[in-house]
Amino acid sequence: MSATTLKVNVADVMRKDFVVVDGMESVAGALATMVEKNLEVVFVAKRSDADEYGMLSLATIVHDVLAINRPSQRINVYEIMVKPVIAVHAAMNIRYCARLFSNANIHAAPVIAGGEIIGLVTHRQLAAGYAGMRTSDTE
Repeated sequence: MSATTLKVNVADVMRKDFVVVDGMESVAGALATMVEKNLEVVFVAKRSDADEYGMLSLATIVHDVLAINRPSQRINVYEIMVKPVIAVHAAMNIRYCARLFSNANIHAAPVIAGGEIIGLVTHRQLAAGYAGMRTSDTE
C-alpha cells in the first residue's frame, strides 16, 4: 500500500526578507518600513533572553490605529503588537504548518531555528509550496 506524502518543509517556502523592529519604535516608523519593504508583518525584538518575540501586522495597524483615528506617531509598537507569537520550526512540514494556522486562526508566523527568527511564513508561502509541491510514493 502506498501513499503520497508532501515533502515540503517550511524552510523550503519561507520568506527570508523579514524585518525585526524595536517595541519602542513608533507605529508610524514601523508602518513606513512595512510599506517600503512590501511586508504584511514585522517581528518585534525580544528585550532579553527570557522574553518572547512579538509581531505587528498591517491588519492590526488598520484595526487598532487607523480605524479609530489614533496618532501613529504617538503610539509605540509594543502597545498594539501581538505577543507572544506562535512560531514554527524550519523543518516543519507545510501540511502541519497549514493545520496549525487553521487551528490557531493565524495568518503568519516567524520561522525559528536555534531560538532565532530565520524567516517568515504566511498563507501565501504555504499555498505556493503546496502548488509546487514535490511528492513521492512511500510504502
